[in-house]
Amino acid sequence: MKTKIMVLYYSMYGNTFIMAKEICRSIEESGGISILRTVPELLPAEVIEKDERIRKAKEMQKDIPVARLDEFEDIDGFVIGSPTRFGNMSAQLRNFLDQTGALWMKGTFVNKPVGLFTCSATLHGGQETTLISMMFTFLHHGAIIVGVPYSVKELIETDSGGTPYGASAVVGINSDNPPNEVELKIARELGIRVTEIASRMKRGGMK
Repeated sequence: MKTKIMVLYYSMYGNTFIMAKEICRSIEESGGISILRTVPELLPAEVIEKDERIRKAKEMQKDIPVARLDEFEDIDGFVIGSPTRFGNMSAQLRNFLDQTGALWMKGTFVNKPVGLFTCSATLHGGQETTLISMMFTFLHHGAIIVGVPYSVKELIETDSGGTPYGASAVVGINSDNPPNEVELKIARELGIRVTEIASRMKRGGMK
């Protein structure tokens, strides 16, 4: 059976979504099955309607299913993404992860590899703390955190996003600067690494 990797994300302006799609592509190219899911929106409809950028991003994502907790049991690995919110993950993702207590009780994430990705407005806008903030939940779940090694040469070459804690992109104050090719390459490498590790663990039957 092929390895199943869920890419779970939230994206307000579409940049984290772009990264999520690239990660899904790398999972498929690595022989895995990618399952792309977003989390429920918390913004009021009137706020979305008044902001053209948010409306466009929501239109881009209209066909992406919202994750259900009962889907997580059969997944071999995860890649989790969120834009930066003052050095932390978005409220939308935090709210969803706060509902995973029943999965914690079952040990659903135990020994499952988890990689992380984010977007920030500026180079020093909290990318690394956001990635680490997402790690905390999955460490409590018993997951295995997967970073980006420096054998990925783009991690050294980048002058914008990309960290050993996970993939990242600098998208500008107005979120109108989509992830560049170097940032996307690092994101793809993260997807490949999570897939390969999950596949090895699946074959080895690690408990």
